[in-house]
Amino acid sequence: MSDPLVIFTPSGKRGHVAAGTSVLEAARKLGVDLDSVCGGRGICSKCQVSPGVGEFSKHGVTVAPDALSEWNSVEARYDTVRGLKEGRRLGCQAQILKDVVIDVPPESQVHKQVIRKSADTRVIAMDPATRLYLVDVTEPDMHAPSGDLERLRKSLAETWDIKEMEVDLNLLPSLQPTLRAGKWQVTCAIHRPDDARPARLLALWPGFFEGPLHGLAIDLGSTTIAAHLCDLETGEVKASSGVMNPQIRFGEDLMSRVSYAMMNPGGDVEMTTAVRAALADLARATATEAQVDPASIFEITLVCNPVMHHLALGIDPVELGQAPFALATSDALELPAATLMPEAIHPQARAFVLPCIAGHVGADAAAVALSEAPQLSSDLVLIVDVGTNAEILLGSTSRVLACSSPTGPAFEGAQISSGQRAAPGAIERVEIDPATKEPRFKVIGCDLWNTDEGFDLATATTGVTGICGSGIIEAVAEMRMAGLVDRSGLIGSTEATGTPRITAQGRTFEYLLHDATAEGGPRVTVTQGDIRAIQLAKSALYAGARLLMDELGVDEVDRIVLAGAFGAHISPKHAMVLGMIPDAPLDKVTSAGNAAGTGARIALLNRVERRNVQELVRQIHKVETAVEPRFQEHFVAANALPHATAPFPQLSAVVPLPEPSFNAGGSGADGTGRRRRRRG
Repeated sequence: MSDPLVIFTPSGKRGHVAAGTSVLEAARKLGVDLDSVCGGRGICSKCQVSPGVGEFSKHGVTVAPDALSEWNSVEARYDTVRGLKEGRRLGCQAQILKDVVIDVPPESQVHKQVIRKSADTRVIAMDPATRLYLVDVTEPDMHAPSGDLERLRKSLAETWDIKEMEVDLNLLPSLQPTLRAGKWQVTCAIHRPDDARPARLLALWPGFFEGPLHGLAIDLGSTTIAAHLCDLETGEVKASSGVMNPQIRFGEDLMSRVSYAMMNPGGDVEMTTAVRAALADLARATATEAQVDPASIFEITLVCNPVMHHLALGIDPVELGQAPFALATSDALELPAATLMPEAIHPQARAFVLPCIAGHVGADAAAVALSEAPQLSSDLVLIVDVGTNAEILLGSTSRVLACSSPTGPAFEGAQISSGQRAAPGAIERVEIDPATKEPRFKVIGCDLWNTDEGFDLATATTGVTGICGSGIIEAVAEMRMAGLVDRSGLIGSTEATGTPRITAQGRTFEYLLHDATAEGGPRVTVTQGDIRAIQLAKSALYAGARLLMDELGVDEVDRIVLAGAFGAHISPKHAMVLGMIPDAPLDKVTSAGNAAGTGARIALLNRVERRNVQELVRQIHKVETAVEPRFQEHFVAANALPHATAPFPQLSAVVPLPEPSFNAGGSGADGTGRRRRRRG
């Protein structure tokens, strides 16, 4: 009689095993994705399976009711204490006696799939570097003397095939009492970056410990720092939080921070200390929000631009401020997490810093590439991670290019007269009636327009406080569409535009969005200086994208993805009216949310993806905007709204723009804000 055939679904893997082999053993033999923390003792329940009964014509087998061994006392005890779903068996207890089809449910798979909802639905296969392992350790024997650590290593090798393991000296004092408290059974938190390198012991608990363990995916930006606290077993995001980058006080943009380090001895150390303190605070904040112990955080991943990368690691960024913009290191790094956030999480926690692409194209761009996978796109995709320092990717299956563009903080609401960071009460949406020139708007924290009944009551707590990045973009674009601003970006006079909402501001004009001064509130306007700040920021963004298009020899792209926490709130129509992005069909402009943060989370939850991103970075062609003459040419042409020479036919078909000109005679001012003089 031949050995019974076992077929596992959904993997479809099959093979013959000796009668009496447990389902868990068969899964390991056949390379099936079946979880187990307790090593087959019926404690953890991770190996639950659902056996089939009856005819499976697709597989050519008929499964008898007695294909598996009978329900045993271990399963009965577990069912009494915790409960098993109907039809489920514990894979470590159920033995294969006859041909059988076994389904491994998602919650029993090591590489569980987490759905990421964004422009395109993606899955993250769970394969974290840090996991729990239960092991029985042989008791000491004076006739065969060996250390407790050596016997622990031997047991891990025999039970879990962990051949090599490093142990920090700080862990050794707790080893012996933990082994004895657990009566020689312990649960180990072990970090395995890959199967080719030694594992590392991070923590020990007596007996069976089922966690949970947590990880932190961090996107360290120039302006804000965002973090996602994830369960390392399920991938669930338990909490997300963000803080302002405290380095802003040293300079709002990257080069100003490099300059601070250059001009102030010890300035780089100041900025490193500040950002590490912020990372630690953020770790504690997310743990508090999720109501978990910060000491349960055993791993972090970090993505950031090159200047943030160097400052977080304690490296002077001075070389990044001058050609050839040399990085101290561009490779991915693995290091103790305590280096980056001392005394905030578990003292043995590990950190993985994603690789940088080039001197001005950092690990955040690598994370965006990991998240959005342009190298797998059959059409030409432009991915723009909008922020103080924009990261831009262009490519398809044939080639991927990358650059960074210094847009500055205007898109974040900084350098805007009534600007503020995104917060409740900030204007985030704007519409202007082209006939009456009257505005209406929405503020963060309220779904009503200010013209809707109940708006004042709904915003009584916050009021209207200012205008954030997405709000100023929409305001300027709406002013262009309503004929209040001409192609050059100049605001027309009250007489030229026909609305009293335009008032003089020195030698230029401003547009009144909201006036609450009678109630002690703010007067929110869009000034000529605000428009100029947006023009400079959007020109840098467009010029970077156009430079990559030149490199590929194309004049258009198939689709555009706006990424970044800020990019997610940008209206594609308004972005194109301003000329922030190249012309494209509006239905082909989508948002990917915080793609860099998603890339950090992918790297946190899947160690294979860490290798993949390192390989991807080596394939990406880097374009340096700082030394490319064409960048300045594109920048100047992009100052116009939407552009001085590019026709934007896709936009024109949807949004016909009026063409007033306020730059002639005495009715307006020139682009510098000065009245034109009549020549005598």
